[in-house]
Amino acid sequence: MISKVNSCGLLGVDGFIVEVEADLSNGLPNFDIVGLPDMAVKESKERVRAAVKNCNFDFPARRITVNLAPAHMKKEGPAFDLPIAMAILAAAGQINNSCDGYLFLGELSLDGALRPVSGVLPAVLAARKAGIHKVILPLLNGKEAAVVAEVEVYAAQNLYEVVKHLNNEKILTPLAVDLEQLFKQSGSYQIDFSDVKGQEAVKRALEVSAAGGHNCLMIGPPGSGKTMLAKRLPTILPDMSFEEALEVTKIYSVAGLMSQNTSLVTTRPFRSPHHTVSNASLVGGGTIPKPGEVSLAHLGVLFLDELPEFKKDVLEVMRQPLEDNVVTISRIHATIAYPCNTMLVASMNPCRCGHFGDPHKACTCSERQVQQYFSKISGPLLDRIDIHIEVPQVKYKHLQSLEQCETSEQVKQRVNQARALQRERYKKHGLYCNAQLEAAHLREYCTLGQEQSQLLKAAFEQLGLSARAHSRILKVARTIADLAQCESITTDHLAEAIQYRSLDRKFWKTF
Repeated sequence: MISKVNSCGLLGVDGFIVEVEADLSNGLPNFDIVGLPDMAVKESKERVRAAVKNCNFDFPARRITVNLAPAHMKKEGPAFDLPIAMAILAAAGQINNSCDGYLFLGELSLDGALRPVSGVLPAVLAARKAGIHKVILPLLNGKEAAVVAEVEVYAAQNLYEVVKHLNNEKILTPLAVDLEQLFKQSGSYQIDFSDVKGQEAVKRALEVSAAGGHNCLMIGPPGSGKTMLAKRLPTILPDMSFEEALEVTKIYSVAGLMSQNTSLVTTRPFRSPHHTVSNASLVGGGTIPKPGEVSLAHLGVLFLDELPEFKKDVLEVMRQPLEDNVVTISRIHATIAYPCNTMLVASMNPCRCGHFGDPHKACTCSERQVQQYFSKISGPLLDRIDIHIEVPQVKYKHLQSLEQCETSEQVKQRVNQARALQRERYKKHGLYCNAQLEAAHLREYCTLGQEQSQLLKAAFEQLGLSARAHSRILKVARTIADLAQCESITTDHLAEAIQYRSLDRKFWKTF
């Protein structure tokens, strides 16, 4: 007898429907799984056998063949335990009703308990797309799956509950999640922009960066507040929309980083890897390709503290992802693409001792040492950073000032208003912010008057800017105009954007 149930596999951050077929035939007892399973799927034979017996069901002593279709797609992970068990029980006639219309996911323990698995959200989204509107999965994955509309999610504690539900003996209750309440609970931080004394110019640059999703580089001596400012950047990032939250949650779900009983990632990610990070850890990879830090920071911030301390080859591997907003990893069985629309924020000292160019403290580095320090950051990578800002030492009078600084909430209101303008302006293109604009969009949305064109031409020639830098100046100017709630880019907006591209000439062009 043959039975078929639905499950789901993962390819990158997307799911694909897997049809689990079980055939029971006469012959010596044997249990085979075919359909390009990995080792974790092959080992499910012993977990399924023990779980079925320990839940007081009869495991058929016959020749069992389980096929995972489509057979050309690699099947990975323990999430196929439950669908394999259900297919075998259905073929053995121990399930009265048809499993059609259901999708099953879950790892089985030897006593039949259901353990949580990764990649649940992409799987449920794939089920909805395929017209499957009922999903049965482990209890701890229930809230994550329940955020998908038009799908009934049944969370079970063990195999016994799943079978009883399908046999109409003990019906499980569909789960529901209050999305509005989820987003209300997000955005609570223990730190605030008002903690930073002085540095008003740097705060302004970070506000522009947050409003448009622009990459930013801070250069300054030790103790000037670069790391402190970067850690407070998430407190002024714009609120996430539901669509953005789904994109980020899919990545974290595939990476297995979702906390138990968590429904959605409702705050923008902030990732800060150590400078010893490897290529694969930063952009993704491995035998079974997993998303790297640049993808885990999708629609959020990737903060690289002490940028020159990172290995040069690690930094260079980021160039293509920063430009294309996607990381492509090729393996034998498949090519996987992970999104990485990430805001890169980096900090660095002007030299090893940290005092090159400091008017108050002499630099102890030789000219060669300073040159070697700056050479770790290549021109092509620097060209992909929209905003360069110098962070000077904080003056004593600012540290002792009792004047109340602007809070994160006040800055965030302006950032939200600017992002709202951008979402409305680019909704037909499916873009979220100015940093995503392509060349065709620049011609439509970043037009300049005669006076502004002359100013940009002069800056282009005098600073020796590249074509990429030209485009990024226009994007930043568009963001500054949005913060001012202006329809067109004025000379003041353009001048501010140009000054954010001139700092690298002060340091890199010294040699």
